[in-house]
Amino acid sequence: MPVNRSREVKPIHRGHKHDAAHSIDFYACESRLRSWNAGLKMAVGMAALCLCIAADKLSVSVFVIFTMACITVMAGGLSPARYLKLLTIPLAFLFMGTVAIAIGISRKPCGDWYISVPWFSLYVTKAGLLQAVLLFARALGAVSAMYMMTLATPASEMIGVLKRIHVPKMIVELMYLIYRFIFVLSDTHSQMKQAAVSRLGTCDFRTSCRTFGSTAGNLLVASLKRADTYYDSLLSRCYDGDLCFLEEEKRIRGSQAAAAAGYLLLIAAVWIFL
Repeated sequence: MPVNRSREVKPIHRGHKHDAAHSIDFYACESRLRSWNAGLKMAVGMAALCLCIAADKLSVSVFVIFTMACITVMAGGLSPARYLKLLTIPLAFLFMGTVAIAIGISRKPCGDWYISVPWFSLYVTKAGLLQAVLLFARALGAVSAMYMMTLATPASEMIGVLKRIHVPKMIVELMYLIYRFIFVLSDTHSQMKQAAVSRLGTCDFRTSCRTFGSTAGNLLVASLKRADTYYDSLLSRCYDGDLCFLEEEKRIRGSQAAAAAGYLLLIAAVWIFL
């Protein structure tokens, strides 16, 4: 029989997607700034964070937010859309916190702007609104500095830097294990959610509520089982209470040190003159 070639089979393209919680180390390994010394990146990030908090000025906060985003996106190679997606979670918490500061409650109408209801009044003052904006900008500047470090430096290199500056070993290893087990918890939830969707567990509202309850009830048990499996794998690799990582030697170049010093001097100049 003749083969009908009028209909061609088109290849299926599947996009490679990363969830926000699972993509931090992936982006850090893919960053163009990974070749820089980890200690230098962490020193610049922590110094910028401290300057942003200590200055408590809107100009410094905006400068740190903008420059850290440029470093992460333009120098590191992370796409702006992914960077903004990663910022959605801290932005939500910061927004809720600053709204609580900006809005006050009283029994009588007061403030520059207010909304009265039968039992109380919600009001906003110019001073409170300014304080909320300053707090939001300062916190977002600190978050941007932390994101620059984490999106350009793998967790294993950060652990190495913390060990070299003599942070207690117990604290360092607890930090790393908690960091990893957050991913274990998130990955377990993702797998359980996919299994529920494939079995029509979200076909209507009532079924979705039942699925949510079952997932929440089994999530801790499933995560503990996976954590126990991870611990067994550590023991099979001769784990004796000390986490060791192979690290690539990355020397600090003169141009990199000059760029880091110049950036911190710019923050100080903005603090003093603006």
